[in-house]
Amino acid sequence: MINRYTELAKRIRRECVEIDRIVTVTQRHWHKSKTADDMDAYLNSVALNLHGFYSGLERLFELIAVELDRNPPSGEQWHIALLRQMTLDVPTTRPPVLQIEIVSKLDAYRKFRHLIRNIYTTNIVPGELEKLIIPLPQLWAQIKNQLDTFADYLNELARADEDKG
Repeated sequence: MINRYTELAKRIRRECVEIDRIVTVTQRHWHKSKTADDMDAYLNSVALNLHGFYSGLERLFELIAVELDRNPPSGEQWHIALLRQMTLDVPTTRPPVLQIEIVSKLDAYRKFRHLIRNIYTTNIVPGELEKLIIPLPQLWAQIKNQLDTFADYLNELARADEDKG
């Protein structure tokens, strides 16, 4: 039987591989949009991939809230509450998943994801995309490092469970 902590750690690491790809494609398409004949196609790809970046992270946060915290947020503002929940130290359950500074930066990606879901792609403003694209590689490196540390913590919990049993 696979330990639930081991499974969650594996899921985090798999999702990080996918998000790595998203960040790479986003950066590549952003740079291509500068010289492309069909700039809009690349900008639409960038917007869609930024949406995917945040959505992938949010899936992980939901999984953590359900599997570990046993307390997924609900209500109209659940997206914001979920992001904040990842900064909490939940006694006897888990340490914070993310640092508060990271969450404040990630909130811009959450807002952008919401915007993309609710506007026509012809209304995408390149200058607004740039504000998210430029810091993305460094932000993702910080988030990935924190997620790796959290996955390591989960693996330690799994080993402790195995030692008990």
